[in-house]
Amino acid sequence: MNLTNNRTILCGASAYETKYHLNEQFSGLPKAILDELKVLCVLFTEEVGGVFTIWFESDGTITLETEFDEDDIYYDEITSGLMVSEVRRKRQELFESLELYYRTFILKEQL
Repeated sequence: MNLTNNRTILCGASAYETKYHLNEQFSGLPKAILDELKVLCVLFTEEVGGVFTIWFESDGTITLETEFDEDDIYYDEITSGLMVSEVRRKRQELFESLELYYRTFILKEQL
């Protein structure tokens, strides 16, 4: 389930390993959503570098995170922060749908 501190990773990409990872627990999501998540993560790391991950918090909310190696002189923290804000704004509907999915099917909440 890829739990870390009561959080579940949805997906992520790494510029260092040039890899994309999707938590298998969510492989049943519609293909269009899976494709959008992959493009989002890969393009983010190509633009900014580092590692970009999308998490579900324990309450079902989505968190976007970036990390980078200390010796990575190409990583731009300012651009990273701006891009996280832009992604959250442009993909708000996607993230709200994913949060609803998680709360309904994973947390088994009654809505």
